[in-house]
Amino acid sequence: MSLPKITVVAGCAGAGKTTWIHRQILIADPSENNILYFAPGTGNVPIDQTHLQSEFTNLKIFSDGQEIEFISHLIKADRVFIEIAAYLELGAIASLLDSLPYHRVAVLPPSWKDSEFHPWAKEIIPGAAVQTTDSQNQLWRSPTTGQVIDEDSLQEFWYELTQGAYGEVTRAKGVFTVADGRSLYADFVQGVPSTDFFELDFPRHLEGRPQLFSGIEVLGSNLDQVVMRQTLGDCCLADNAILQYQQQVKQILAEEAIS
Repeated sequence: MSLPKITVVAGCAGAGKTTWIHRQILIADPSENNILYFAPGTGNVPIDQTHLQSEFTNLKIFSDGQEIEFISHLIKADRVFIEIAAYLELGAIASLLDSLPYHRVAVLPPSWKDSEFHPWAKEIIPGAAVQTTDSQNQLWRSPTTGQVIDEDSLQEFWYELTQGAYGEVTRAKGVFTVADGRSLYADFVQGVPSTDFFELDFPRHLEGRPQLFSGIEVLGSNLDQVVMRQTLGDCCLADNAILQYQQQVKQILAEEAIS
């Protein structure tokens, strides 16, 4: 019986751990079609899992609470990627893998020459030039599953968030369902050129409140979590507004299909 190729990926927040895993899945041997991804410590805000799910429909994804199921799939897998969040201990996954061999990869800013990751990793991957300090260790998460968000209000909230209106933000990412039924992914890393929101490859949700995960994660210092939560909540639409938007979008899509 052959053992799966297990890669454990660690590094600081925003350096590009998920991006590196994404690239490895893209270039994987076509014969390796049973690939697992596990990201412990994400709780009820599985942002990276949702992002990868939209890109790779056959990828088997596991989150907190699914450790037993993950272990049961482990031996039969061709490739396994485990992503350790920056706020977890490097040894957090060792007991789960027991005695199975695994490759340790650290994705780090190019300027980092000495860190706790260097003696741990077997391979160092140059990542994004993240600006971070030890003081930037506040973590705020908020699931918004079931909410539909006004896109213009979301854009304004995201701008304020990344420009320091609620504290100094090192890293922010989120998945949001907007009024026209699309799921949008947002990503911000301090010191790295920002990108616009982009649409995840999921069907539009145009019937009531969505069940697909949505939520936000913010890492930084002096974060005003109360105001962030309130402002994000103000971006969410009431039932009557959701229904109105969904009816308008369905009508537009029907007209486009006829023309």
